[in-house]
Amino acid sequence: MSRPAAPSVPSGTYRIQFSKDTTFADAVELLPYLDALGVGALYASPLLESGAGSNHGYDVVDPTRTSGERGGEEGRRALVAAVHERGLGFVLDIVPNHVGVDVPQANPWWWDVLAHGRSSQYASYFDIDWDAVPVLLPILDENVEKALSELTLSDDRTQLRYYERAFPVAPGTGNTGTPQEVHERQHYRLVSWKRGAAELTYRRFFDVSTLAALRVEDPEVFAATHREILRWVEAGEVDGIRVDHPDGLSDPGAYMRRLRAAIGPDRWLLVEKILGVGEALPPSWPVNGTSGYEALREVQGVLVDPAGAGLLTQFAAEHTGRKESLHAAEHAARREVTDTILAAEVRRIAEACLSEPSIRAALVPVPDAAPSTEDEPGPAADRVRTAVAELLCGFPVYRSYLPEGRSALDTAVSVARTHRPDLTDVLQRIRSAMLADPQGTLATRVQQTSGMVMAKGVEDTTFYRWNRFVALNEVGGDPSRFGVSPAEFHAALAAREASWPDTMTTLSTHDTKRSEDVRARLTVLAEIPGEWTDLMRRWAAAHPLPDRSLELLAWQNLVGAWPISAERFAGYLTKAAREAKLVTSHVEAVPEVDEAIAEWPAQVLADAETVAEIEEFVARISGPGRSNSLGQKLLQIAGPGVPDVYQGTELFEYSLVDPDNRRPVDWAARRDMLTRLDEGWLPDVDAEGAAKLLVTMSALRLRRFRPEVFTGYRPLPAEGPAAEHAVAFARSASLVAVATRLPVGLEARGGWGDTVLPLPEGTTDWHDVISGAPVDGSAPRLATVLERYPVALLVRPA
Repeated sequence: MSRPAAPSVPSGTYRIQFSKDTTFADAVELLPYLDALGVGALYASPLLESGAGSNHGYDVVDPTRTSGERGGEEGRRALVAAVHERGLGFVLDIVPNHVGVDVPQANPWWWDVLAHGRSSQYASYFDIDWDAVPVLLPILDENVEKALSELTLSDDRTQLRYYERAFPVAPGTGNTGTPQEVHERQHYRLVSWKRGAAELTYRRFFDVSTLAALRVEDPEVFAATHREILRWVEAGEVDGIRVDHPDGLSDPGAYMRRLRAAIGPDRWLLVEKILGVGEALPPSWPVNGTSGYEALREVQGVLVDPAGAGLLTQFAAEHTGRKESLHAAEHAARREVTDTILAAEVRRIAEACLSEPSIRAALVPVPDAAPSTEDEPGPAADRVRTAVAELLCGFPVYRSYLPEGRSALDTAVSVARTHRPDLTDVLQRIRSAMLADPQGTLATRVQQTSGMVMAKGVEDTTFYRWNRFVALNEVGGDPSRFGVSPAEFHAALAAREASWPDTMTTLSTHDTKRSEDVRARLTVLAEIPGEWTDLMRRWAAAHPLPDRSLELLAWQNLVGAWPISAERFAGYLTKAAREAKLVTSHVEAVPEVDEAIAEWPAQVLADAETVAEIEEFVARISGPGRSNSLGQKLLQIAGPGVPDVYQGTELFEYSLVDPDNRRPVDWAARRDMLTRLDEGWLPDVDAEGAAKLLVTMSALRLRRFRPEVFTGYRPLPAEGPAAEHAVAFARSASLVAVATRLPVGLEARGGWGDTVLPLPEGTTDWHDVISGAPVDGSAPRLATVLERYPVALLVRPA
């Protein structure tokens, strides 16, 4: 299926995270700045009613109305009108996969399901295993008996209460008895929070039990969950949509086709799809592209020095005492999550397998085996669960999209067989059953769950354990590939221009593990691995942590985000250690370990000698880091695709994973700097960050007001002794972007020397829109072109 034309595609977007602290009215006040910055559209986080105090909006509790905390329906309409009045577009993030159920009273549909069970008018809206009722709500402390003793009834006996939480009492079940007796009559059971991982009876978002999955594949559910959003579309208030977490849907392709039909052919439609290296979106999806993680990997990767791989790999093995491939680490982590936090999902798939006669036939009875019971399922069921877990761990991508994604399923079966050859027959029969009915329950649940296993096992476990070089441990990244060669970079961007010219590109999002500027600074370590490892070895000896791999993570992130308060870093490090699950975890917290980790940042910052060394080293890498920051920003904005700027990242912004990357943005400082830049100020490349704002506004404005020059793609190799330190391309005969690569090495060799950049043939009269300097000749010296800044955006007059 060909992709639709999308006249609504903006020149560039600016992402705003709305919350009670950043409202629609605040965004209206910000619009003059965004307009002057040069963006083509405001890209809004989800705007439907979400959990109280939510700083992200992905926990929608009522899809039928606009968030009151963010400004309500009146505020939303005022914002959209103001956006369109300035000629900007409005791009909306939507969440079709799940809703928030943390506070049942806040979600009318969930409240009704808890009150009426299977007879609820909304029972079919949720992906609940109604054959395994009651619905388990994992919210109690571990001491369940004591927790249940704390239950109370409301005065009218229509609600059960557990401290501040309230739950409905089914009609006619609360008239008599104690709170505990009334509880036993409900369509739900309050259980220990630890039981959610293995026994949950409803599908959720990853392992988050407070986000219940919806059956949006049902036309009735689609209509109910999208009615308000489509009303906005029909009113002309939405120019583009970004779909959150499509891999959680039962049939993403069918969903995209239904959504495209509902919004029309002209609106920009993107999916938050994390593509593996070399993976493409299914051709049957009528979308314009992804939210851009693949571009992040390519743009940052081309600035990484591959020569640093050897020493950093050796040091990681030496420091941790183990030499482990990324593949082995990923498989171990994936199996860990299938056996623990996602055990409930594995169990449901195994049950679907056991309902298939062909799969049951592969389960040879074990002689003298004890009979199965509810608690002891027996060897046959155990073999199926093991086969399912191995299959889920074998996918090379987040999920297959049968029948299109058959090759990914074949790879998963092959990988699973290498780990458990004794399960080959079971695995092959699971594969055959999935292919025989690609839209069936078994195929659907395997595909939905494989993405969960990848996300939780790789992104949220391995990327906190395998810490050779954490600049590469990013969403959509592949840390085993030490950077991206210039040839691979150019091939990827040329392919994007040819196949997905309207896709979004990004460097930072609300989900990235670290901001683009932290990664840009850390990229410098690959150029000076010896200096880095010598320092870290000494620092780690003076200030050990409970886990050696955590030390690799901690010290890299500390210098990457420096300066950072002890409080901020303690919050980050605690989360990182629990995600790694090596010495503590979210589920099995170890208090003394958590305490040691939380206290570590303050101890380090109290050591004057260590702090002095950190500051000296950060000063050493900050300059090259800023060069990398400017380089990747220019390459992203000038390259193929539609560039997104995450809030605040038009200045140097050194944040770590959420919630650190959702801190308030100093808009006033940015407005003042932009005014000064428009008055002719050419700032230095320093900590103030105005140089990054200059690069961002120059490139965004050019994209918005001269879109005709951003067409085509052609690599422009430099020529001369320092040619490897430049990465450049032409987008047309009238636009050239060039960035500095490996700045430490460039300085060590004495600069550009006689290196030149041959410009498109037959073109003259260039000028750099960043510095404002004219550029003479068909092959100017890079020492001249990049004299003021480490990047240049050359354009010819219209």
